[in-house]
Amino acid sequence: MKKVYVLLLITSLVLGLVGCSSGKEDEIIVATEPGFAPYEYLDGNEVVGIDMDISKEIAKELGKKLVIKQMDFDGALQAAQSGKVDFVAAGVSVTEDRKKVMDFSDNYVDSTEVVVVNKSNTTIKAGKDKDGNETVSLDGMIVGVQQGNVADLWVEDNTKCKEEKRYTQFAQGANDLKNNKIDCLVMDQYPAEELVKKNDNLIILQGEKGNAILFQDQYAIATKKGNKEMLEKINKVIKKLKDEGKIEEFTKNHVEKK
Repeated sequence: MKKVYVLLLITSLVLGLVGCSSGKEDEIIVATEPGFAPYEYLDGNEVVGIDMDISKEIAKELGKKLVIKQMDFDGALQAAQSGKVDFVAAGVSVTEDRKKVMDFSDNYVDSTEVVVVNKSNTTIKAGKDKDGNETVSLDGMIVGVQQGNVADLWVEDNTKCKEEKRYTQFAQGANDLKNNKIDCLVMDQYPAEELVKKNDNLIILQGEKGNAILFQDQYAIATKKGNKEMLEKINKVIKKLKDEGKIEEFTKNHVEKK
């Protein structure tokens, strides 16, 4: 896929760079895109969210100050590849193509991908496949996704949509959806719920038992390939947070807060 070629090209261009981030020795730098509540979002001028809570715990484990760098999703992944940041926490999905150019932590949360449509939608509906499983056909539709997100990859590989429109932020896609420039948005369920709260004329497509599930995924933290020491420390923190039920606590806090 063309996105993979871009990732590989970027990797080849940065092989000569130093393998650590550009931060100070007492700092650890995380890249994120704060338009993905409740995982990362702005509270005033502060970037907060589930991923940022996890990032703070990683910094604490390392005895370092956490520095948060805001950038678009693709830019965050590229920064991790080049070592300009120490890791990315931005609802990152693990794919075989990404594993060729980055390393990933253990999964820390399950995600559910859904379809956001206009309330007036009559063309996109949840149905059943031949085995009786819920399914949603996006064939022939103009589908909006966040560029580089797992939904971007999934739509490209699994649908015969008329056009796939890529956005750096979901708010841009929401505006196009409201103005009937696209037929739907594919995104994680939690950010989708936040999006429809802020846009009265948008809804999450419903199935027989609630939100129609397009597919399910898992998120992990991304680091520069070969940075085994960093990965081991991140995994240690993730295991501890899982064992103590902290990630569920972080999720509850930010879902209720939003």
